[in-house]
Amino acid sequence: MTIHFVVHEDGDSVGVVVVEGVKAGDTLTGWVMEQDRTLAMKALDDIPIGHKLAIRDLAQGDTVMKYGVDIGRAIAPIRQGGYLHVHNVKTKRW
Repeated sequence: MTIHFVVHEDGDSVGVVVVEGVKAGDTLTGWVMEQDRTLAMKALDDIPIGHKLAIRDLAQGDTVMKYGVDIGRAIAPIRQGGYLHVHNVKTKRW
């Protein structure tokens, strides 16, 4: 089984893509490290290696969690399997 993305903690809202070539429509397998379990979802967007995808729906204003840490807020709704980057997530620092 190929692991396409990694989630560090059960409470995270994003996973990090760990393979090249993720395309919209691909069915992806993720590994939740803390619980040593897998999950599956469909990619809604092309996502580059090292970038984030939503593992649950996020509403505008929701806190984005990665590594069990608040990394910012969604500035637009993001659906499960969607690409997260600077176009839809901003830091809370400014």
